[in-house]
Amino acid sequence: MFPYQGYTGKWLHVNLTTGEIESRECNPALAEDYLGGNGFGTRLLWERVGPEVDPLAPDSLLVFATGPLCGTLVPNGCRVEVIAKSPLTGIYGDANAGGSFGPELKFAGWDAIVVTGQSPQPVYLAIAGERVELRPASDLWGRTTSETEAAIRRAWGDRRVKTATIGPAGETGVRFAGIQTTPQRSAARCGLGAVMGSKHLKAIAVRGHGPVRVADPARFHDLAVNFHRRIRANPVYAPVSTHGTPGIVTLMDALGRFPTRNFLMGSFPAVDEIGAEALEARAFVRHLACFGCPVHCDKLYRIPDGPHAGTTLSSVEYETFSALGSGVWSADLDAILAANRLCDDLGLDTISAGRAISFAMELWEQEILNLDDTGGLSLRWGDMGLVLRLLGMIARREGFGDLLAEGVRRAALIIGRGSEQYAMHVKGMEIPAQDGRAQKSMGLAHVTSSRGADHLKAFPTIDEAGHPEEARRRYGEEYLPEMADPLATRYKPMLVKDGEDFGAVIDSVGMCKSGGTFVMAELYWPDIAAALEAATGMEMPVERLKRTGERIYNLQRCYNARHGITRADDHLPRRFSDEPSPSGNARGEVIDLEPMLDEYYRLRGWDPVTGWPTAEKLRELGIGD
Repeated sequence: MFPYQGYTGKWLHVNLTTGEIESRECNPALAEDYLGGNGFGTRLLWERVGPEVDPLAPDSLLVFATGPLCGTLVPNGCRVEVIAKSPLTGIYGDANAGGSFGPELKFAGWDAIVVTGQSPQPVYLAIAGERVELRPASDLWGRTTSETEAAIRRAWGDRRVKTATIGPAGETGVRFAGIQTTPQRSAARCGLGAVMGSKHLKAIAVRGHGPVRVADPARFHDLAVNFHRRIRANPVYAPVSTHGTPGIVTLMDALGRFPTRNFLMGSFPAVDEIGAEALEARAFVRHLACFGCPVHCDKLYRIPDGPHAGTTLSSVEYETFSALGSGVWSADLDAILAANRLCDDLGLDTISAGRAISFAMELWEQEILNLDDTGGLSLRWGDMGLVLRLLGMIARREGFGDLLAEGVRRAALIIGRGSEQYAMHVKGMEIPAQDGRAQKSMGLAHVTSSRGADHLKAFPTIDEAGHPEEARRRYGEEYLPEMADPLATRYKPMLVKDGEDFGAVIDSVGMCKSGGTFVMAELYWPDIAAALEAATGMEMPVERLKRTGERIYNLQRCYNARHGITRADDHLPRRFSDEPSPSGNARGEVIDLEPMLDEYYRLRGWDPVTGWPTAEKLRELGIGD
């Protein structure tokens, strides 16, 4: 019997080539050293998917993993982690989604699903507790994610079935295709929908009824209640609960941190037309929440009239208002919402899709692209009719969309003619809606992220708009005022490293970063350690938990080093280092990464020349192998 509570102790292994489905026991040592979710997937990739494996080949792994706090009473214990080698970057890849799919997988009795092989025909994986089978899905192939979920629920006769589905983008191998979970929460980044599509796996459907047992129910209950109360009492709770992430659009714009026109600027002149107030006045219907979430930062929106009348959607995020709004120079709120819904249905990452389009628009403006290149399309800034058309072309790899479906790094290499300088990416991943010139910690976090340009690995929010009280609580008075100053570089390597290690833990235990940890600035190392002890029965002093987060993040770096990543790859496009920001509080600022990188590598115990973990560091973390 598995010795720890909070887990089911069982993994589902599915070989799509042979059709074999097998239940296997989880190794307790893996739970002790890697916790779950992100940690499980990291170790599996390290052991089984080397540089010789193409991300879209049958022998590539696709892992869905939960953690020991997923499906429990703790706030925001709702996340499922999807892990695979990324077809977009060619290195470590993961994506994370909320909603209810992760908890439902735990209720069905499974901690993880490990998928390998390639089915000869489209299939979906049906999980009803212990009963698991592959079902034909040829009739679902080509359908949108929402159509697929609706069809599966009709076939099951149960609206409570939870699904993880791909759309046409995953089927055609778009390198930034995402996976939709029920159906407008997105495991969006790294192109893992393309991995799922390459295996001819259209969906996973799951229904469960079992409990998630904890080791010390009374203590765990008291901790969970305490966490919920503290989150609700936090001053950040009200605005996040009321507006969700769109609530920070105007704030980030004022800071010069809201990417506009392919990162030419950090502020958008028409920002008030796409901010939270405009959104809510135009389309708000009601609040929504993921499983176990007291914040309900998700919302239901419906466009009441006009060309996009009746468009209904949820999960509209801050990122999308930049990627498909200011990034392409559009303040057409209805069209942005329609584009968001289209990306969800087609199975596209809104960040990478929007950045690919804004990249092409700048190339058009610079006269690097012409009508012959685009198949007769004029790529003018702000043309949302064009944006909507291109999203469909990208998802189905039609015409010029086939090129953009490769992502900006590959597209720039194909186009040539100096286009590389306009490709806003790190390690092949399109940069999300932050400008490192306006927040130096985020600029560093973009290059040290294990999956390429990313804001959620380190998720530094203390200096985002200046939170000295939280900096004082977490790190001490001596780190102020620089720690809370977004334009200062001092102490930011420490902030990023701590965030990456803590984030690795949060992604491994099955909690949401936005709802209870970073944005709410409330739960921290001692809280998570206590919750894990009460849930699992493991002894979990804070130092052990910190070492676990560091172990996971170092192994991800080792995986990337095995694939040729070095310090030379830890860099931003020249736009951020050579072109002073013209916007907001960041006016005149550039980002000087090298001194911060030196300090970051020193804190990590990594070689300052290669950027690789040293043998001494790996031995210290127990991963000398």
